[in-house]
Amino acid sequence: MRADAQRSLESLLEAAKEVFAASGVNAPIREITGKAGLSIGTVYRHFPQRSDLIAAVFRREIDDCADAAIMIAARHEPFEALRLWMQRFSAFFATKRGLAAALHSGEPAYAALPDHFEARLRPTLDRLLKSAADAGQIRSDVAANELLGAIARLSMSDIDGPLQAQRMVALLADGLRVGV
Repeated sequence: MRADAQRSLESLLEAAKEVFAASGVNAPIREITGKAGLSIGTVYRHFPQRSDLIAAVFRREIDDCADAAIMIAARHEPFEALRLWMQRFSAFFATKRGLAAALHSGEPAYAALPDHFEARLRPTLDRLLKSAADAGQIRSDVAANELLGAIARLSMSDIDGPLQAQRMVALLADGLRVGV
Protein backbone atom coordinates (compact mmCIF):
# COMPACT_ATOMS: atom_id res chain seq x y z
CA MET A 1 0.00 0.00 0.00
CA ARG A 2 1.32 3.44 -0.90
CA ALA A 3 2.25 5.69 2.00
CA ASP A 4 -0.54 8.18 1.27
CA ALA A 5 -3.10 5.38 1.02
CA GLN A 6 -1.86 3.99 4.35
CA ARG A 7 -2.20 7.43 5.96
CA SER A 8 -5.74 7.73 4.59
CA LEU A 9 -6.63 4.31 5.95
CA GLU A 10 -5.19 5.15 9.39
CA SER A 11 -7.05 8.48 9.41
CA LEU A 12 -10.26 6.73 8.42
CA LEU A 13 -9.95 4.07 11.12
CA GLU A 14 -9.14 6.65 13.80
CA ALA A 15 -12.07 8.85 12.77
CA ALA A 16 -14.41 5.84 12.68
CA LYS A 17 -13.27 4.79 16.16
CA GLU A 18 -14.01 8.26 17.55
CA VAL A 19 -17.35 8.59 15.77
CA PHE A 20 -18.46 5.09 16.79
CA ALA A 21 -17.55 5.83 20.41
CA ALA A 22 -19.47 9.10 20.39
CA SER A 23 -22.42 8.34 18.10
CA GLY A 24 -22.57 4.56 17.77
CA VAL A 25 -21.87 2.25 14.85
CA ASN A 26 -24.86 3.51 12.90
CA ALA A 27 -23.49 7.05 12.66
CA PRO A 28 -23.58 8.46 9.13
CA ILE A 29 -20.54 7.66 7.01
CA ARG A 30 -20.39 11.39 6.17
CA GLU A 31 -19.67 12.09 9.84
CA ILE A 32 -16.67 9.74 9.67
CA THR A 33 -15.39 11.09 6.36
CA GLY A 34 -15.79 14.67 7.58
CA LYS A 35 -13.74 13.92 10.67
CA ALA A 36 -11.09 12.11 8.61
CA GLY A 37 -11.04 14.70 5.84
CA LEU A 38 -11.68 12.00 3.22
CA SER A 39 -14.25 11.30 0.55
CA ILE A 40 -17.01 8.73 0.87
CA GLY A 41 -15.42 6.93 -2.08
CA THR A 42 -12.30 6.35 0.03
CA VAL A 43 -14.37 4.64 2.70
CA TYR A 44 -16.09 2.33 0.26
CA ARG A 45 -12.86 1.60 -1.60
CA HIS A 46 -11.38 0.18 1.62
CA PHE A 47 -14.61 -1.07 3.20
CA PRO A 48 -17.40 -2.00 0.77
CA GLN A 49 -19.82 -2.67 3.66
CA ARG A 50 -20.28 -0.76 6.92
CA SER A 51 -19.70 -4.05 8.74
CA ASP A 52 -16.22 -4.27 7.17
CA LEU A 53 -15.34 -0.87 8.64
CA ILE A 54 -16.75 -1.78 12.05
CA ALA A 55 -14.80 -5.06 12.06
CA ALA A 56 -11.57 -3.27 11.05
CA VAL A 57 -11.98 -0.70 13.83
CA PHE A 58 -12.68 -3.41 16.39
CA ARG A 59 -9.73 -5.54 15.23
CA ARG A 60 -7.41 -2.52 15.42
CA GLU A 61 -8.62 -1.72 18.92
CA ILE A 62 -8.02 -5.30 20.04
CA ASP A 63 -4.47 -5.11 18.68
CA ASP A 64 -3.83 -1.73 20.31
CA CYS A 65 -5.06 -3.02 23.66
CA ALA A 66 -2.86 -6.13 23.44
CA ASP A 67 0.16 -4.11 22.32
CA ALA A 68 -0.31 -1.66 25.20
CA ALA A 69 0.51 -4.46 27.65
CA ILE A 70 4.04 -4.71 26.31
CA MET A 71 4.72 -1.02 26.86
CA ILE A 72 3.05 -1.01 30.27
CA ALA A 73 4.98 -4.10 31.42
CA ALA A 74 8.27 -2.55 30.33
CA ARG A 75 7.66 0.53 32.48
CA HIS A 76 6.09 -0.89 35.65
CA GLU A 77 6.54 -3.62 38.20
CA PRO A 78 4.35 -6.69 37.59
CA PHE A 79 1.30 -5.92 39.74
CA GLU A 80 1.19 -2.29 38.66
CA ALA A 81 1.47 -3.37 35.01
CA LEU A 82 -1.41 -5.79 35.50
CA ARG A 83 -3.52 -3.16 37.24
CA LEU A 84 -2.85 -0.54 34.57
CA TRP A 85 -3.59 -2.96 31.75
CA MET A 86 -6.83 -4.02 33.41
CA GLN A 87 -7.84 -0.34 33.40
CA ARG A 88 -6.80 -0.07 29.73
CA PHE A 89 -8.86 -3.14 28.84
CA SER A 90 -11.82 -1.76 30.79
CA ALA A 91 -11.64 1.53 28.86
CA PHE A 92 -11.42 -0.41 25.59
CA PHE A 93 -14.48 -2.45 26.47
CA ALA A 94 -16.50 0.50 27.77
CA THR A 95 -16.19 2.30 24.45
CA LYS A 96 -17.50 -0.75 22.60
CA ARG A 97 -21.03 -0.57 23.99
CA GLY A 98 -22.46 0.36 20.61
CA LEU A 99 -20.63 -2.48 18.94
CA ALA A 100 -22.08 -5.29 21.04
CA ALA A 101 -25.35 -5.60 19.11
CA ALA A 102 -23.57 -5.30 15.77
CA LEU A 103 -21.01 -7.94 16.68
CA HIS A 104 -23.76 -10.40 17.63
CA SER A 105 -25.80 -9.76 14.49
CA GLY A 106 -24.50 -12.78 12.56
CA GLU A 107 -22.88 -10.53 9.95
CA PRO A 108 -20.07 -12.53 8.24
CA ALA A 109 -17.61 -9.62 8.58
CA TYR A 110 -17.61 -10.20 12.34
CA ALA A 111 -17.09 -13.97 12.28
CA ALA A 112 -13.32 -13.87 12.87
CA LEU A 113 -13.40 -11.24 15.64
CA PRO A 114 -14.00 -13.58 18.62
CA ASP A 115 -11.00 -15.69 17.62
CA HIS A 116 -8.88 -12.57 17.11
CA PHE A 117 -9.98 -11.24 20.52
CA GLU A 118 -9.09 -14.57 22.12
CA ALA A 119 -5.77 -14.94 20.30
CA ARG A 120 -4.55 -11.46 21.18
CA LEU A 121 -5.99 -10.65 24.61
CA ARG A 122 -5.94 -13.93 26.52
CA PRO A 123 -2.18 -14.52 26.03
CA THR A 124 -1.57 -10.87 26.88
CA LEU A 125 -3.37 -11.19 30.18
CA ASP A 126 -1.83 -14.63 30.83
CA ARG A 127 1.65 -13.08 30.62
CA LEU A 128 0.73 -10.23 32.96
CA LEU A 129 -0.87 -12.60 35.47
CA LYS A 130 2.08 -15.01 35.37
CA SER A 131 4.58 -12.21 35.85
CA ALA A 132 2.72 -10.80 38.86
CA ALA A 133 2.17 -14.27 40.36
CA ASP A 134 5.83 -15.23 39.83
CA ALA A 135 6.81 -12.01 41.62
CA GLY A 136 4.59 -13.06 44.54
CA GLN A 137 2.41 -9.99 44.08
CA ILE A 138 -0.92 -11.69 43.33
CA ARG A 139 -2.65 -14.98 43.92
CA SER A 140 -1.84 -17.65 41.36
CA ASP A 141 -5.28 -19.22 40.96
CA VAL A 142 -6.85 -16.67 38.60
CA ALA A 143 -7.39 -17.63 34.96
CA ALA A 144 -7.14 -15.02 32.23
CA ASN A 145 -10.53 -15.93 30.76
CA GLU A 146 -12.20 -15.40 34.16
CA LEU A 147 -10.60 -12.01 34.58
CA LEU A 148 -11.32 -10.90 31.00
CA GLY A 149 -14.98 -11.80 31.53
CA ALA A 150 -15.18 -10.03 34.88
CA ILE A 151 -13.62 -6.83 33.54
CA ALA A 152 -15.85 -6.89 30.47
CA ARG A 153 -18.99 -7.31 32.57
CA LEU A 154 -17.98 -4.50 34.91
CA SER A 155 -17.15 -2.25 31.97
CA MET A 156 -20.38 -2.95 30.10
CA SER A 157 -22.73 -2.75 33.06
CA ASP A 158 -25.13 0.11 33.52
CA ILE A 159 -23.45 1.37 36.65
CA ASP A 160 -22.79 5.07 37.09
CA GLY A 161 -20.64 5.60 34.02
CA PRO A 162 -17.00 4.96 33.10
CA LEU A 163 -15.51 6.36 36.30
CA GLN A 164 -17.53 3.91 38.38
CA ALA A 165 -16.50 1.06 36.07
CA GLN A 166 -12.85 2.07 36.46
CA ARG A 167 -13.29 2.09 40.25
CA MET A 168 -14.84 -1.40 40.19
CA VAL A 169 -11.97 -2.70 38.04
CA ALA A 170 -9.49 -1.17 40.50
CA LEU A 171 -11.24 -3.03 43.33
CA LEU A 172 -11.08 -6.22 41.28
CA ALA A 173 -7.35 -5.73 40.77
CA ASP A 174 -6.83 -5.17 44.49
CA GLY A 175 -8.76 -8.39 45.14
CA LEU A 176 -6.13 -10.33 43.21
CA ARG A 177 -3.73 -9.59 46.05
CA VAL A 178 -5.78 -11.67 48.51
CA GLY A 179 -3.66 -14.40 49.97
CA VAL A 180 -0.37 -12.77 49.03
